[in-house]
Amino acid sequence: PIVDTFGMFILDADKNINRAMLGNIVFSNPEALARLEAIVHPVVSSAVNALVSRAQQKVVVVEAIKLLEGDLAQAVDEIWVVDASPETQYKRLVERRKMPEAEARQRITVQNAQVDKLGKATVVIKNDGNIEETWKQVQAAFNNIEKKMKGAAPAPIAAAPAVPVQSSAAPTPPPPRPASATPAAAAPTAAQAVANQQARGQTGQTQRLTPPDSAPAASINVSVKRGMPTNAEAIATFINAATNRNITRMDIMMAFGQKSYLLAQDQTDRVLGVMGWQVENLITRVDEFYLAAKIPAKPVVESLIVSVESASRDLQSEVAFFFLPPAVATELLGSFEQKGYEIMSVEQIKIPTWREAVQEIVVQQKGTVILAKKLGDRVLKPI
Repeated sequence: PIVDTFGMFILDADKNINRAMLGNIVFSNPEALARLEAIVHPVVSSAVNALVSRAQQKVVVVEAIKLLEGDLAQAVDEIWVVDASPETQYKRLVERRKMPEAEARQRITVQNAQVDKLGKATVVIKNDGNIEETWKQVQAAFNNIEKKMKGAAPAPIAAAPAVPVQSSAAPTPPPPRPASATPAAAAPTAAQAVANQQARGQTGQTQRLTPPDSAPAASINVSVKRGMPTNAEAIATFINAATNRNITRMDIMMAFGQKSYLLAQDQTDRVLGVMGWQVENLITRVDEFYLAAKIPAKPVVESLIVSVESASRDLQSEVAFFFLPPAVATELLGSFEQKGYEIMSVEQIKIPTWREAVQEIVVQQKGTVILAKKLGDRVLKPI
C-alpha cells in the first residue's frame, strides 16, 4: 500500500522503501503524512494487540510517537509523556543523531502541539536535564505502577530541574589495542566463512573483545544479571580494562537510553564478561561483547548467550544477531555453533527489516562477522 500510494521512486536499488526519501516527502507535506499514517496506524495497532496478547509480563509498555492520535490511547491504563523544550529536542537531534539543522527543525514543527499531549498525560517525565535525572523519574513512576497493582497509594514524582543541555559528544577515546587470538580448531567451512568475511570486509572494528588467554578448564560457576544504572561505573571500568579505551560512567548511562547490558559474574561476583544488546522491531542485536582475560571462555560465553536469548524471547524477538571481530569469532565459533548460530553475510539475509538492522551495525563496524539465529515465528509482516 505504501508503494501504491507514493510511487515506485521511493524504492532503493534493492526494491526496499528508502525511509529517508519517504521521510522527506511526508515531513514536508501534512497531507502526505496523513495518508501514510492512515496506512500504518491500523497495522501498528494490530501488531501491538498481537504482541500484548502474547506477553507474559504483568506490565507492558508501548512506546509510540503517535500514541494519542490513534486507537491505542484508549487501550492503555496510563499515558506517559516525555517533555523537553523545543530547543532541547533540536540540540539532541543535531548533536546525537547528526541530523541536518533544517530537518531537525522540520521534525519538531510537524509534531502535534506538546501542550495537547501534556493535557492527556497520566505521568509527565521532564527530560531537559541529564540522563540520571530522567532515570530517577522513570524509576519512581514505574514503582508507582507496582504500588497500584498491590493496592498501595502512589508516591509523588519529583520533576528534574531544568538545566542547560550539554553536548552529548563523548571525548574521543584512544584507539583500542588490536584483538589478538589464537584461532581454535573449527570446521573448515565455518573457518573459511570467517576468512571470506575478513577478505571482503575492511579493518577498523569499533567494538573490541579481548580474547581470553589459554586458561585451564577450572571449575567456574557463572551467573548473569541485567546491568542497571547503578552498575554503570563497573561496566565502564570493565570495558576500559578490556579495550584500553576511556569510557566513562556517563557514557554508559547515555548508552542505557539505547541498549541494555548483561554482566557475567563468578561465585565471588567478579565480572567475567559484559554484553551490550538491544531489541528493536523484534530484532536482537548484540554489538558489544567483552570477556576478561585468562578465564575459561566457554561457560561465560554460553551463559551470556542463554541469558540474552531468554530476555529476547520475553520481548518476543524473532531473531538474534551477534557482531564480532573476525579473529574473536573464530576463537568462540564452537560455542556459538553449539547454541545454533551460523555465520551469515548481509546478502544472505532475505527479510528486509532484518537486513536493514544488520546493515546499520555493519556500516559502523567494518569487517565484522555476523552470527545469526532465529528465535521464534515472525510477528511483524511487511505492509
